[in-house]
Amino acid sequence: MVIIAGMIYIEARLRDRHVASMAEFVRDTRTKPGCLDFAMSADPVEPGRVNLYERWDSEEQLEAFRATAAPPEAVAEILAEDVMKFQIGSFGPAFD
Repeated sequence: MVIIAGMIYIEARLRDRHVASMAEFVRDTRTKPGCLDFAMSADPVEPGRVNLYERWDSEEQLEAFRATAAPPEAVAEILAEDVMKFQIGSFGPAFD
């Protein structure tokens, strides 16, 4: 399993417009083979922060998606980012 998680920072006044502009891309990505989850959301505390989260069955499926992905044109310039890829070897329920 592969998880991509983190945040990007954009101009606060453009954040909600940016997130809304990505809705169709998020919806489409969730239908791709191997995509277990894909989310892009406005942070409830920091006005210019957008939270990113992707969960994929495998690195191969993530790379296949990336090879054909066509995100919409950016509404805002990314001012800073902190996004990491995690390769997960084992997992289970969070609350036993």
